Amino acid sequence: MALLDNGLKGTALTGLAIGIGAAVLAPVVLPALAGVAKPLAKAAMKSGLILFNKGKELASEVGEVTEDLWAEAKAETEAETEPEPETKAEPGREEGETTTFDQT
Repeated sequence: MALLDNGLKGTALTGLAIGIGAAVLAPVVLPALAGVAKPLAKAAMKSGLILFNKGKELASEVGEVTEDLWAEAKAETEAETEPEPETKAEPGREEGETTTFDQT
């Protein structure tokens, strides 16, 4: 660590040496990193797609439940606020009077 601490405070020569070292090692290190990074990136993307699809399904289910609850609440509210239908007697009859048919 002392080398890096001193190197960062050093002259342009130290910075140039680090740059050249990185340029020499890059063709060796980058393909190795790419070989590891590509499967990791692919796995992360697949996991993201799976989570996205699960989230869409969950949101759809929540929407359905919410719609059902809304419809039930609306129906109950309408049923509570509707007046009771009154039974009207037919003209010429008293309420509660029944009609009998002659079977002759």
